[in-house]
Amino acid sequence: MQELLPRAARIGELLKQRQETISVAESSTGGLISAALLSVAGASAYFLGGAVSYTRKSMRETVGVSDDGFAQMKGLTEASALVMARAQQARLGTTWAIAELGAAGPTGSRYGNPAGTTAIAVVGPVEKASVIQTGSADRIANMRAFADAALGLLERAIGAKD
Repeated sequence: MQELLPRAARIGELLKQRQETISVAESSTGGLISAALLSVAGASAYFLGGAVSYTRKSMRETVGVSDDGFAQMKGLTEASALVMARAQQARLGTTWAIAELGAAGPTGSRYGNPAGTTAIAVVGPVEKASVIQTGSADRIANMRAFADAALGLLERAIGAKD
């Protein structure tokens, strides 16, 4: 977690300066993205909420993914992560939302993606999405790597780092 904090601090400071807000929908990172963003003093100025959604039921109930949204989700893809991020942004009415869906390991996803695969997306004034593959089945290392990749994508999307 410690390695995530400098990035989260840059993001948090920029969001506070701009008076922008963020929400999080994460899966295989287990709350690491939210924890990093909440580690910044004054996080209540920008962090509206987050959800760790590990099943379709929780994605429907906590993030607000609709049946139409589920129809667009085909495995660990950029499109799937965008569906999650858009649903979370709409649910909480934030300037930005970030979503992560992954297979941390030691096995792959039910969609056939290998362990070490995550799809992440940021939505807001700009949208960015990416699929990351670590090539590892180490669950804890992948959770950290996925959270770091997600915060990196967020940092680039909001312009905290060029």
